[in-house]
Amino acid sequence: MSTSTLSILKPSVNNLTARIFVRAAGLEFVEHDVWGKKGTPEFLAKDPADLTPLLEEAGLPKGALHESCAIMQYLCNVHGLDRLYPPDPGERAMVDSAMFYLTGTLYPLLARATYPALGFGQYPGEVATSDADDAMKEKARSEAEAALARPLEVYRAFYLDGRPFIGGERPSIADIRLAATLEFLRVIDYEFPAWAEEYISRLEESLGDAYSEPVADVRGYIDHVRSQAG
Repeated sequence: MSTSTLSILKPSVNNLTARIFVRAAGLEFVEHDVWGKKGTPEFLAKDPADLTPLLEEAGLPKGALHESCAIMQYLCNVHGLDRLYPPDPGERAMVDSAMFYLTGTLYPLLARATYPALGFGQYPGEVATSDADDAMKEKARSEAEAALARPLEVYRAFYLDGRPFIGGERPSIADIRLAATLEFLRVIDYEFPAWAEEYISRLEESLGDAYSEPVADVRGYIDHVRSQAG
């Protein structure tokens, strides 16, 4: 019986990352959808940050771990998943760099561009949570959308230059994180560069049901949001 529990929210691409990973890695786990249960005393006792995905496992110092990239790195280290997290120091550094660049640069822009359409709350201090009028909020959202082109080009020209995946010939945890993140752009009819569409298709073909099964929840949520907006 599995001793690993993954608490998730199905519409989230951050959660989607971990859901794809555990399936691609072939790990045994119990998945709990905690929609409506975050913020409760019981959840906060395990995870004061109130974040998902949340991995609970006996080997963890605090018994639980949040942040999708940290979860993937930890499980790769525990289970020796070299095919997803290359052991070569240079290759591993590239994978880590691609994930850090995503969480530090690409994802904040993507959140500002897509969260209003998705109905997700944004962070304090953002234009979207300020007293600015709707026109100013839309201007900020539109500028974030336009700014996505530059970090996306960095992935094409640097991380993927001359290779099908960031991990080389096979997908890595950085590829799982990037492809899952890009799924949210469909809610705003973002015009994907041709390479990005090909990259997502290539990753989905490579991972098969490990990608297609959990991504269906995110795509279904996006379809629902778009139908309500129409």
